[in-house]
Amino acid sequence: MAVRVLNLNQMLHLTVGRLGCLLSRRAVVALTNSCARMSSHSHHEVSDQVDMSQPMYWDRLDTPLPDRAWIDVLDSKDKSLKQKEKGPWTALSKEEKIALYRLKFNHTYPEMKKPSHEWKTVIGGMFIFFGITGLVVFWQGHYVYPPQPHTFGEEWQAKQVQRMLDMRVNPIEGFSAKWDYKNKQWK
Repeated sequence: MAVRVLNLNQMLHLTVGRLGCLLSRRAVVALTNSCARMSSHSHHEVSDQVDMSQPMYWDRLDTPLPDRAWIDVLDSKDKSLKQKEKGPWTALSKEEKIALYRLKFNHTYPEMKKPSHEWKTVIGGMFIFFGITGLVVFWQGHYVYPPQPHTFGEEWQAKQVQRMLDMRVNPIEGFSAKWDYKNKQWK
């Protein structure tokens, strides 16, 4: 059996590598947590973590009844309104019915269907992207790419066509077959 013996230098190298990895992970976590703290409403509080195992409230058109009510914690006025709800609804005023609705739901269907102006941001972002891309392409064409070869010129291409006709290139079905050699013009 071959036993690998690490010398002290290799062991220290491995230890320093692991320690560096651990410290870098802790630094990333610390920076991430401080950024999360700074982005919260108050710089002195840590934002609450959301328990994703509990039912969530969603305002969605395809889900008319969310898993939980919009307002979970009721104050005394809301509790008295909920008690009044258990009685006849004809005794409730319009404002009380709206308040009961707002306890259960955040938005009405017309409020959810109200168009947003997000499309303006998307179109604006697309125009900015296309504009920057166009500037890059123009810059590359002007400063990066070499000039066009002289063989792209009309004079050179006309000479090339005449040379191919003089050599009778592909005379049966190809290029020269479409040239009338007697009248010196295309058929």
